Amino acid sequence: MQFGIFTVGDVTTDPTTGEAPSEYERIKAMVRIALKAEEVGLDVFATGEHHNPPFVPSSPTTMLGYIAAQTSKLILSTSTTLITTNDPVKIAEDFAMLQHLADGRVDLMMGRGNTGPVYPWFGKDIRQGIPLAIENYHLLHRLWREDVVSWSGKFRTPLQEFTSTPRPLDGVPPFVWHGSIRSPEIAEQAAYYGDGFFANHIFWPKEHFQALINLYRERYEHYGHGKADQAIVGLGGQVFLRPKSQDAVREFRPYFDNAPVYGHGPSLEEFTEQTPLTVGSPQEVIDKTLSFREHFGDYQRQLFLMDHAGLPLKTVLEQLDLLGEHVIPVLRKELDALRPAHVPEAPTHASLVSAASVSSSEVTV
Repeated sequence: MQFGIFTVGDVTTDPTTGEAPSEYERIKAMVRIALKAEEVGLDVFATGEHHNPPFVPSSPTTMLGYIAAQTSKLILSTSTTLITTNDPVKIAEDFAMLQHLADGRVDLMMGRGNTGPVYPWFGKDIRQGIPLAIENYHLLHRLWREDVVSWSGKFRTPLQEFTSTPRPLDGVPPFVWHGSIRSPEIAEQAAYYGDGFFANHIFWPKEHFQALINLYRERYEHYGHGKADQAIVGLGGQVFLRPKSQDAVREFRPYFDNAPVYGHGPSLEEFTEQTPLTVGSPQEVIDKTLSFREHFGDYQRQLFLMDHAGLPLKTVLEQLDLLGEHVIPVLRKELDALRPAHVPEAPTHASLVSAASVSSSEVTV
């Protein structure tokens, strides 16, 4: 079981001080948070991709390459890479380069994004979001697996005997998760390729994501990648931790009430009841996270959002200390003990290289 954090990289005013970090301060804070994640024993750090204020992570591979140079174990990922507005050729090259620099500690999450104006900025039509996601990923999948690609499609110029460079490390592409909060077509796409499906259930009730994950599992088995319960599932979540629950609620409430994503809507109590948000003690976070398995089955990756809504860096680092010391060891032990032997762990570069080697040997024999 992999545990980690993801960031959307928002620059938000702290409602308790009226101050907002500069872009420089926010970018440096994201790096510090990633380094802290490795320090406290987390497995994954993932950054979003945004091209509009108030967000700063417009170049995820630049940031992840910088973090790779300062870490040794942390898996570096995205949450998400915009498969709709990025050129598949550039994605293939950028992430293969990052894969080499990070010694394989790289995977990525594909998504359509949630900001409509981005599409025309990159010459795309938002009404073609799903077709763009399907066609662009089909090309990316080939670019990483075929040394020479000739291709034509609807949304970009054709390729004639093109080779993407560098080639994936050890001949094995980065593992891909397909992230979605609402689109069954993306769950179908993940199942078709045998990739991972990441349900970022941070806003809506569990029933919505149960439907998406169940669809993905059923179609994963349909396409012959394994049994439904062997499908590779990741989940999002949000937490705010303090040793005492009442302190957590008191401290987080002004951030919740004023957050751009959910402020001035449902109350904190209503939101925590209806979504995965947990504001409380380490034991409360443990209890609610363990309930995810009951709702969605055995899964491979859990990422938490912890650094948004204007929370100061000091507070985020304190959260990570609590998460790493009091929460993750218990969750790791409990969930690993519950997972049946036939349900795989989350893929890593090493496991994918090993599987490719076994497959090659079987073909040779």
